[in-house]
Amino acid sequence: MAEEKKFYSNFNSVLVARGVLTAEQLEEAVQEAGRTPLDRYLMESGKVDSGKLLLAEAEYVGHEPLQLPKNFATPLALIDLATPDFWKRNKALPLQKCGDALVVAFGDPFDMMAPENVARTVKLEVLPLVAIEKEVNDALTRAEQQRNSQNPALAMENVMHSPETELELSKGSDAEESLDQSIQSADEAPVIRMVNMMLVEALRTGASDIHFEAMEKTSRLRYRIDGALIERPAPPKALHNAIVSRIKIMSDLDIAERRVPQDGRFKVKAMGKEVDIRVSILPTIHGEKVVMRTLDKTNLAPSLAALGLDDFAYRAMKHAIDQPHGIILVTGPTGSGKTTTLYSCLQDLNQPDVNIVTAEDPVEYQLPGVNQVAVNQQVGLTFASVLRSVLRQDPDICLVGEIRDGETADIAVKAALTGHLVLSTLHTNDAPGVIARLIDMGIPPFLLASSLILAQAQRLYRRLCPYCKAPMEGTFDAQMLEANEIDPHAFDGATIYDAVGCPKCNGSGYKGRGAIMEVLPVSDDVRTAIVKGLPSDAIRKIAVKEGMMTLKDVGLLKVRDGLTSLKAALAVTGSE
Repeated sequence: MAEEKKFYSNFNSVLVARGVLTAEQLEEAVQEAGRTPLDRYLMESGKVDSGKLLLAEAEYVGHEPLQLPKNFATPLALIDLATPDFWKRNKALPLQKCGDALVVAFGDPFDMMAPENVARTVKLEVLPLVAIEKEVNDALTRAEQQRNSQNPALAMENVMHSPETELELSKGSDAEESLDQSIQSADEAPVIRMVNMMLVEALRTGASDIHFEAMEKTSRLRYRIDGALIERPAPPKALHNAIVSRIKIMSDLDIAERRVPQDGRFKVKAMGKEVDIRVSILPTIHGEKVVMRTLDKTNLAPSLAALGLDDFAYRAMKHAIDQPHGIILVTGPTGSGKTTTLYSCLQDLNQPDVNIVTAEDPVEYQLPGVNQVAVNQQVGLTFASVLRSVLRQDPDICLVGEIRDGETADIAVKAALTGHLVLSTLHTNDAPGVIARLIDMGIPPFLLASSLILAQAQRLYRRLCPYCKAPMEGTFDAQMLEANEIDPHAFDGATIYDAVGCPKCNGSGYKGRGAIMEVLPVSDDVRTAIVKGLPSDAIRKIAVKEGMMTLKDVGLLKVRDGLTSLKAALAVTGSE
């Protein structure tokens, strides 16, 4: 049986778990290191064996360790794939070329951008290993000396073009000087490593968002993990502007502009996967606030079946997406997983003989084989205008990121009536509310009844940590059940679990999230009710009679199945 991969909340815990340092030694080392990165301090101070530190770093970042032999010489042909300065700057040593891949040893495993920089420069896939930084630097120095001894003219050219011999004219302006300082601060090693560590921690803990905020006298760092914001130790306020500038440089934003909001994105490769990072920067009274959203394609469900729907909901959704035309609407508050659900539907629909075109604001995940268009309000590229153009592209399936106004709703409904399958999202509290919302937007009831094939509302609930959840002691408070209109016998015969907390879930008691879905297929009776103009409550009763489970019913079912706690289920469905 394969050994289970251990989970560590941060690098410090790896050092203790592997016995490199005791908890007391670690605390002392952190204090002595100050603003120096801990791994660098431990290496330079000689407090730990370099081999043990290498193994701890490799285990933390998930790459294989490599101890370079003494006087190791890398092939000069590999060094020539880039400039010597490039390899030194990225602390990277090319070792071997295997087809379209290049094996590279990295001396700084926490520099997440280094593998991406190397891959982009050498135009090869990079297979990273972790090595001791001094050994990498020594090997690069030996390679440069060997190259210079073979070609003295090249050695002189390197000296002439080295950074030490370059001169730069001074502009003499305060603004320019401030900008230069920002660039210099953003390029300093401690700042780069802090940003990289923020990203590594987010990916390791499964955080969906990173919040880096400027308070009056401090900076604050928080991660949104399973829907809840959790505070982490933050860098000092003195480095706040430098860290924001570093993030702007990575996102290709204007680092001199600090008065208006900016949006950007970049990609990182870490822990064996490529992740898109969407960046939003907002000026506040104490400095700029940064929110980075991690968009990990591996979190997308590979198909509709993988969403974990109940039988009624799965059959209804599967029947709806198999229709040749009509409109499917997914509703729910911001951050409830609507886009993920639609993308899961597209995974099933994405075939070579089908033309799929999307209009999104912004494009969150890039799907191969799907034509995705980013809405741009500033140049007049609205959902309505994109949808009009999309309908001239001979589409079979259209995905509209969100129906925000009557014009977009009108075009979407007419597209559904003219032979297209349209998928979109809407903001309503429940599935029957979709009908009232579209009629309120000006869609005639008879057109809506003819085009709508399914409405779905969803919420994301927090899953109980499978490693530490425990059966609940005692019974539920009768007043609490009555206040939430829950049958006192709803959980008879079932084992109800509660959150406890352990290292694997960072002490929260929850790990991961799942979807609670209320699926309303538009049957003949529902269609008749729409044409008659019946209110949402009447349509809900018809749908429940035909087998629809409400959001609260599905939430209570998840509690009975031991997937979540009653508290977590009511937190997202209690008012429904």
